[in-house]
Amino acid sequence: MNFTKTTETDSKYNHLEKMSVNELLTNINTEDKTVPLAVEKALPQIETLITQVISKLKDGGRLFYIGAGTSGRLGIVDASECPPTFGVPHELVVGLIAGGDIAIRKAVEFAEDSTTLGWEDLQSHNISNKDVVIGIAASGTTPYVISALEHCNTNNIITGCITCNHNSPLSLTAQYPIEVIVGPEFVTGSSRMKAGTAQKLVLNMITTATMIQLGRIKGNKMVDMQLSNNKLVDRGVKMLMSELNINRQDAEKLLEENKNVRTAIENYTNGN
Repeated sequence: MNFTKTTETDSKYNHLEKMSVNELLTNINTEDKTVPLAVEKALPQIETLITQVISKLKDGGRLFYIGAGTSGRLGIVDASECPPTFGVPHELVVGLIAGGDIAIRKAVEFAEDSTTLGWEDLQSHNISNKDVVIGIAASGTTPYVISALEHCNTNNIITGCITCNHNSPLSLTAQYPIEVIVGPEFVTGSSRMKAGTAQKLVLNMITTATMIQLGRIKGNKMVDMQLSNNKLVDRGVKMLMSELNINRQDAEKLLEENKNVRTAIENYTNGN
């Protein structure tokens, strides 16, 4: 199969240093507008992978993201938002990055080139065939990610990927690949731009659709969110006022007693 690394193809823009700020912003925005359309073309692939994720999580499994650099950081961001947004355990969705936690802030040289550390990182979390592992790599050529998925395949662990090149080594390794072809970047090879945006959009879809299917949303409200700051407490109070048709004072008291929006609604409805 033909493999062209379009994420590394030369930008169609040149002499960027001669552009005004307005020209730079206009051209970047023009390129960014193409990303949702590229994601739309990949919706069938995204749906297929999400279906697998939902099935495994319903059976007690976990979701792992594994990546390097920007891709790894995006996976960690998405994983870290699941507990406060949906009230799930931190261990349900796990983000791993080449080089470990220090790589979240600072690049760790050559970590992404390892063909052993990815699987070792997964093993440190007692990975099993109950789980799903999604490799994230814009280029689709990152050894850390590819080798991790190869080991998963050998151990009957479901694998997926998010990449921005067609027929990449990562796509051919993953059982359920997602390919969002965004084309050359505004700055040649800077895949934190369009490719990163595409990956973030897909990650949003994966966890949001999964958590909704797992019953973590009521109507369109985050009834299982963690009440970790005043803004979220206020949001919870307003949810109760709207859902139960009660005044603010009663809603505040109800939330204080139950510490959770969903529990408050259920107890009030059941007369507890």
